[in-house]
Amino acid sequence: METKDVILELRNKAGLSQDELAEKVYVTRQAVSRWENGETTPNTETLKLLSKLFDVSINTLLGSPRQLICQCCGMPLEDSNISKETDGLFNEEYCKWCYADGEYMYHNMDDLIDVCVKHMANEHFAPEQVRSYMKDMLPKLNYWKQYKNLDGADKFEEFKKKLMDEINALHIEGMPKVEKLNALVGGYINLEYRLPNGKFVKFLDDGATYLGNQLECEFGGDRCFGIAANMEFILVSTYEENGKNPELIVYKKR
Repeated sequence: METKDVILELRNKAGLSQDELAEKVYVTRQAVSRWENGETTPNTETLKLLSKLFDVSINTLLGSPRQLICQCCGMPLEDSNISKETDGLFNEEYCKWCYADGEYMYHNMDDLIDVCVKHMANEHFAPEQVRSYMKDMLPKLNYWKQYKNLDGADKFEEFKKKLMDEINALHIEGMPKVEKLNALVGGYINLEYRLPNGKFVKFLDDGATYLGNQLECEFGGDRCFGIAANMEFILVSTYEENGKNPELIVYKKR
């Protein structure tokens, strides 16, 4: 689709008139009309406003002229998985699992590869094949090329250490010391817990990225500890294989 068709479709889908759209992005109705007739295209600042208003990437607004991939993990990017800055604007360089809340989630390539192996390996793509593929592909991406020049890595590692200290200070019986936190997608760890009143509740956001880990219970058995945390809270639970029969142990505001 061309930009003119994309804007027309998004405006109609949102139920906005040309006047109403013009007011929201601080232009005239005539400007909107010219976009939709293909006479002109929005400038960069207006594209940002349209992107935020319609919750689509600028790439989509322009008719998807580029094939976007995450410059950290190599995942193909679509509007549903593109990262956003803290102000809500799309960051079309990264997926939302590699860059979240204004922070880069991976500062160690081996950590990222471990996560990719876990989620990409299948009967057609063995773990060792995934690992070999990622080791060859990742160094070619912009994030890892410029990694040493990125700001925030030391700060982020300090945050993870502080988080681990807080989790270990809970002294949860049977849970090993937490020595590592990985970036985890909410949809994979958003378990449903039964409350005392019989109702069930989920505490996480499927689309968000958290820091966490899975640890085997020191007492043995078939239950594991699961940890999920961010700047606002710490959640610790236990569950059986594949997240069955979960029990919430701690949900603590930070």
